[in-house]
Parts: sequence; C-alpha cells; structure tokens
Amino acid sequence: MKLCEFYKIANEIAPKALSDEYCEKYGAYDNSGILVDAGEEITGVLFSLDLSFAAIEKAIQNKANLIVTHHPAIYGKIDGIRVGDFEPLGEKLVVALKNGISVISMHLNLDAATGGIDESLAQGICLSVGAGTRSPQNVGVMHPLSLGGYGRAYDVEKTPLDRLIENIKKTFKTERVCVYGKKKEIERVASFCGSGADGESVAFAYEQGADAIISSDFKHHVITLALEKNLTVIALTHYASENYGFEKYYQKIRQSIALPCAYHTDEILL
Repeated sequence: MKLCEFYKIANEIAPKALSDEYCEKYGAYDNSGILVDAGEEITGVLFSLDLSFAAIEKAIQNKANLIVTHHPAIYGKIDGIRVGDFEPLGEKLVVALKNGISVISMHLNLDAATGGIDESLAQGICLSVGAGTRSPQNVGVMHPLSLGGYGRAYDVEKTPLDRLIENIKKTFKTERVCVYGKKKEIERVASFCGSGADGESVAFAYEQGADAIISSDFKHHVITLALEKNLTVIALTHYASENYGFEKYYQKIRQSIALPCAYHTDEILL
C-alpha cells in the first residue's frame, strides 16, 4: 500500500480539514498529516500516541514501516537534525529514516472528529459511571466545528465521586488521578482531552452547570478558579486522557486495511 493510500483512509475518519478549520476559527496551531515520508511501500503499521524511542524500536521489531501518532512528531520549526542533542527529535527522525519508517500524525483533527479523542473521553467517563455504552446526554460543545468539535459538557448518571474516580482508573487504565474539591456526587461533567484545561474551559464548565471538570495538565490558577466556581477538578495524566480514544482510532483503521497493525502504549506515562 502506498503511503498516500493509507493516509486517505486515515483522513476519512479524522479529516485534516478539521484541524485547519479549528486553527482558523479558534486561533490554534497544529501540524498534522504526513510528516515523514521514507519513500517506501507501507507493509506494516504501528500506532503510538507519541513518536517515542520505544515506539520506534517496536516498529522495527514488528517490521512496521509506518508509525501513526496522535501528537505531532514534528511540531515546530526544526533548525537542524542532529544525533545526540538533548532534545532527541533529530535522533528519532534519523533512526526512523534509516529504517525506512514514515510517520503520520493526526492531532487536532482527531481530537475534534466525530468519534475522535475528545468525544471518546466523554464516552469513557459515561462508561465509568455505569452507563454502559450509552452516549453522553444533553451535550454542549465548547468549540463546535462543521463536524464534531472540542470540549464537551454532558449529563451522567448521578454517582458518588469516590466511585467515579475508581471507575475512571479502571476505564482509562491509570492509577494517576488527582482530585480537588468537596462535592460528594457528580451528575454533570465537562471534559477536555489533553491539555485543554484553561480559563475558557472553566467558564464553559460553569456556564454549562457542570459539577466537575475533567482534563489534564491543570495549572495552579486554573485549579483555583475552578474551585472558586464550586467545580470539582479531576486531573488525569495527559497520556491517559488521550490514549483511550487513540486506541479506538487504531481499531477503526485496523478493520479498514489488510496490513499488519499493532498498538504501542508507553505505560510509564499512564
């Protein structure tokens, strides 16, 4: 399979146009798409949230010559590609290219896509309150797009906070969940995958009548603001908040192509 043929399938599920629309509409920056083209026919694919050294090694072991990441393998300007720098991006790119490995990154488009990472986070939280596979109800979207969007508020079955936390750990396969706040029961949640917790997110959660805000990478002043608005803060690791939805994306692609596919999780980051 040619790289462009694979990318067409990947793009149908999470169109790059959504990233472009999001950046234009909400003033964001992104770098999604085919970021490394080693010029080889694709014979195997590895999915990994990040272009980590462990993911590259697993791709080599599996004879996979395409890595699909969520976080952009190349995000900003590169002023040089050198092995041995403190910032290891150059070394990763050298190793990937030496082994004929191409890289595709699906970032904001996959965050915002229908059934994408942000929506999957909300679905996982609903699952954690015992709602089975029921979709989130009474949904508000903070940043709507022509399809999908980012940041969601929704009703959940009323559940004790401590039970919700324990179930979130099971659903998202993490032991690292930090909680601030005193609410004993939760029945409406606002969630934002990745590092989406900021003042705008808190305002959206408060206006939507949420009991809790769930995200990752909270800054101190954001936690303080949320608590002052009587919102319980539930902080997952960045990795856990997105790996759940990215694995669902992998399953969709795996069912759409005949190539060998594998999934890599950097467990230390969960």
